Amino acid sequence: MKALAVRGVTHSYARTALDGVSLDADAGEFVVLLGLNGAGKTTLFSLIAGLLSLQQGAIQVLGNLLPQRREDALAATGFVFQQPALDLDLTVAQTLRYHAALHGLPRRQAKIRIEEELARFDLAGRTGDLVRTLSGGQRRRIEIARSLLHRPRLLLLDEPTVGLDVPNRRAILERTRSLCLEHDATVLWATHLLDEVKDGDRIVMIHKGRIVRDFACEASSRLAERFAEATTLEAAE
Repeated sequence: MKALAVRGVTHSYARTALDGVSLDADAGEFVVLLGLNGAGKTTLFSLIAGLLSLQQGAIQVLGNLLPQRREDALAATGFVFQQPALDLDLTVAQTLRYHAALHGLPRRQAKIRIEEELARFDLAGRTGDLVRTLSGGQRRRIEIARSLLHRPRLLLLDEPTVGLDVPNRRAILERTRSLCLEHDATVLWATHLLDEVKDGDRIVMIHKGRIVRDFACEASSRLAERFAEATTLEAAE
């Protein structure tokens, strides 16, 4: 069973945002969804999350067909969207406890997991701090930690490092990569930043709402050339 199966998904606003998109992700796989701003990455994530109604095509999350089994799909999925989604007037502990409660975690288990995730992201000891007092990088780490509390089998991150400095970007990326190894979690990491790709990553290139390449990155030094070639060819078709 695929962790994520997208088949022939087309979605339009005033223009076509996605045009026949199909992609799979296996258990424990780290997939980079690479595309320029406006390529359709956020629309795809919003459809998987059920924030938009599916117009055409099919999406399955861990065998759960959307929208029929949306609740089961969401229970097994963690999301971090491009736009920050934290209440600045809550403490770190309140933010994480509320999310744990939404997923039905017992208080004792939630406490243990909160401590584990904060330690993972170097935020131990910040539970009483208001979110508004944290830096942008720390807030992003809180959002990712929050998305992991219910132990999702699929994690989708939409431009999670946007606006952060290089050290914070690298730290978040490294910790997220480790999830695939530690928990056999599937990660779909959407970005427009070529330096967030490393050799061996599976790259799914999306451009103007279409998947234009899907390959294992053997030489990240050639990635810019391959991306420019793929988008040029797509534009000419």
